[in-house]
Amino acid sequence: MSELAGFNIEDMINFTPMNGGGGMLQEPKVEQLMGKLRRLQQGKRSLEEEITELKSVSDSLQSELETLQTEAYQLEGIHKEKEELCRKLQFQCEESEQDSSRQLKQNKKSEEQLEEYRCEIQELKLKHRKQRMKFENQLHQLIEQHKNLHSVFTPERLPKEIESAGNTKSQLLSAEQIKLAQLHRLDEELEEMKKQKQPVTTAAETQEE
Repeated sequence: MSELAGFNIEDMINFTPMNGGGGMLQEPKVEQLMGKLRRLQQGKRSLEEEITELKSVSDSLQSELETLQTEAYQLEGIHKEKEELCRKLQFQCEESEQDSSRQLKQNKKSEEQLEEYRCEIQELKLKHRKQRMKFENQLHQLIEQHKNLHSVFTPERLPKEIESAGNTKSQLLSAEQIKLAQLHRLDEELEEMKKQKQPVTTAAETQEE
């Protein structure tokens, strides 16, 4: 087709083909040449249209490829961000579980200590009650003895007995005051532990929610 581009119709008409021996060949008819030329031109236009269409398709595919590459790059970035967020959330979850476990252990330990203090307080109360009853009995006996001092003791021994009774009473009162102070101290410690346990329990409930 490129060889025919340099010829016009007149050249093709005036062209006289030669055979291999230098003899004249039969001239083709003008109509045949024109028909062949038209077919060649149509083929050329058809090829040019196909090339143009293929180029358009190629450009479209290239543009679509670039769009897909851009989307793939963006999706890869989003995927990395989500992976990082997932790792952070996993780390926070593990920390929360560890904190919750520590708080539960601390609560259990506090409850055990509170129970021990309750038992000690009950024992001290019982012991104090027994000592008080004993003191009241001794005091009652002492009063009864004092009522009969004139028949039991001589006037010379009465001051010593009164002094001994006073000492005994002072000792009993002092022992009672010591026990009361110990009981008061244990009550204060128990209240303090209750106050310390309350925020820990509240935090553990918040973690569970």
